[in-house]
Amino acid sequence: MIWRALLFLCLAYPAGAETIVAARTIRAHAIILPTDVTLSTAQMANGFGQAADVVGQEARVVLYAGRPILIDDIGPPAIVTRNQLVRVVFQGAGLSIATEARALERGAAGDRIRIMNLSSRATLFGQIQDDGTIKVHR
Repeated sequence: MIWRALLFLCLAYPAGAETIVAARTIRAHAIILPTDVTLSTAQMANGFGQAADVVGQEARVVLYAGRPILIDDIGPPAIVTRNQLVRVVFQGAGLSIATEARALERGAAGDRIRIMNLSSRATLFGQIQDDGTIKVHR
């Protein structure tokens, strides 16, 4: 009978989950370090439970001390910044064109950003590759 009561108590009260919170105010576009985060007993549905998921990521918005870090608040570090000169590659139909352009937005690998071709001043969209080049799709 006692084991039934213990089983009921275990099922009635879910185990307390921990949430990652900012240990100090972190500015937007800053890389999150291990000393920037701590664990809190507060439970958030769209927060992080392990520091390893947050450390090394970039803050997309200002993260205030003591507040939970939510999924949409962070992302991979940007490798292309706004107004940076980038190498652009277009490949299609057996043709490969490489030129320089100016990034009109900042982004991380895999992000789709706007760029401006320096010679024609045309605005295009391209995907950032792991090496920082922009691949234009047609």
